[in-house]
Amino acid sequence: MDATQFLRRDAAAIYLRQRYGFGSARTLAKGVVTGDTPEFHKAGRLVLYTREALDRWALDKIGAPRRSTSNTTAA
Repeated sequence: MDATQFLRRDAAAIYLRQRYGFGSARTLAKGVVTGDTPEFHKAGRLVLYTREALDRWALDKIGAPRRSTSNTTAA
């Protein structure tokens, strides 16, 4: 049996904020509509996320290192 743990939206937002310093339940809710969201599962009306999907999404959001805000390429 798969021991995957699923997080509901509020718990997923807390996980993202604690681990990466960004993410909110509102951002996740909007992303489900716009497509800019971590991969998710549905259980009836509930949207459920795995930590692995949240990690992938957050790491994709984090840009390359920069030395200046005007620098458009990686350091």
